[in-house]
Amino acid sequence: FLMIRRPPRSTLDRSSAASDVYKRQALMVKSAFGIVSCLYKILNEGTAMTIKIKHGINVHKTSTVTLCVLFDGFGFADALNLTHAYSIKNKTKTLKKLTNTLNPEINPDDLVEGLVIRFTSFDSISIPGILYKPNNIQKGDKLPALLYIHGGPGGQTRLNYTDRIQYWVNQGYVVLAVNNRGSSGYGKTFYKADNLKHGDVDLKDCIASKKFLINTGYVDRDKIGIMGGSYGGYLVMAALTFTPNEFAVGINYFGVTNWLRTLKNIQTWWEASRNALYSELGNPETDSLALYNKSPLFFAHQITKPFIVFQGANDPRVLQIESDEIVAAARKNNIPVKYIVFPAKLIFSV
Repeated sequence: FLMIRRPPRSTLDRSSAASDVYKRQALMVKSAFGIVSCLYKILNEGTAMTIKIKHGINVHKTSTVTLCVLFDGFGFADALNLTHAYSIKNKTKTLKKLTNTLNPEINPDDLVEGLVIRFTSFDSISIPGILYKPNNIQKGDKLPALLYIHGGPGGQTRLNYTDRIQYWVNQGYVVLAVNNRGSSGYGKTFYKADNLKHGDVDLKDCIASKKFLINTGYVDRDKIGIMGGSYGGYLVMAALTFTPNEFAVGINYFGVTNWLRTLKNIQTWWEASRNALYSELGNPETDSLALYNKSPLFFAHQITKPFIVFQGANDPRVLQIESDEIVAAARKNNIPVKYIVFPAKLIFSV
């Protein structure tokens, strides 16, 4: 099968001759063993043209071959176009659409395309992000906004369809997906720039992004919140505890709140990641003080703003107690908190 997306208009280099290849639809084709074999450009509704890859590897060809495509690593992602499955005949290059993955209850015209931006952080480092703004913004509007923080810590938000982002934008929020230092995809130096500094420099990147949002002219400076899951959820709670006056509200999806407990309770099936996590975050045996100081749970008394928490009871990485305890601590101080636990769900931290 072929997975097909239109390349995002905002990321094409129109001055490059190579960009002519991607003016319509393009796909990366992989064999069953994950070997790139060829690239196709969609000429029209029913035909395709093979584009040669310099170091491509041919697969065995019959009259009809089943192929698989992986787009995320290739960069062809678009908030407006979901992945679809096609069959293709090698001899005739005839395409047949097999799926329509967009929920029929969703109007495609309501989806918002992201815009890649950069802003300057507290120490002059350039931080990338993706900006989503509601359709039909009127002159003089002052809209609420949300930062969207990916998981990881070394994850990355890309130009693809994210249901939560599209939901909030359609509720009238401006959303800025921040790829703070420590995110993947921007080189080793950027990736390692937050090592042993979590809850500090990465959080300062998020705070710096507020200036960018305010400078757009259509964001209300007093109505900027922060949301994220797993590591992103950690940054939500770090923001509310360590910088309690910066954000108006927090949305936490299964975020880590006690790094000492999380790093001490690495499961055996996660053992291969232990050393990498210790190198990036700290060793609970030798860096216990630093991990204590960057854990929001121990500073929950500093929270002043409302927040909501989503947690899976069977999450094997971010245990439910991570959310239970910080919710209880905040409620003890009369902070408005909504806590939703999914007892029959398995929510993996990402």
